[in-house]
Amino acid sequence: MTNSDDTVKTMLRNKLLGRWAAERLGLTGLDAETYAEGFAKGANDPANSDVFSKIHRDFEAAGIAESDERILNVMTELTLKAGNLIPTAQGDSTSAAAVTLARKLM
Repeated sequence: MTNSDDTVKTMLRNKLLGRWAAERLGLTGLDAETYAEGFAKGANDPANSDVFSKIHRDFEAAGIAESDERILNVMTELTLKAGNLIPTAQGDSTSAAAVTLARKLM
């Protein structure tokens, strides 16, 4: 995987993670999607890339009891899932990965 593929994988993982967290927070519809999008965009922004801490803070603020271990396990599961969703065909894998990401996120 190239660095671009890693970025796409992280964006996809963060989007899936954002959706998981949004569901736990009781967010639905546009609110949930906006929350998840913020996580996906954070993959390219070092100041917002610590999704674990953000989820931990958001859960704590909402009174949701979720262990750090559980959050980390979900992050690992979704990292693996994101990796499986990215094509491994030769050629311009970054473009293919971006197309796949766009399709999966819609």
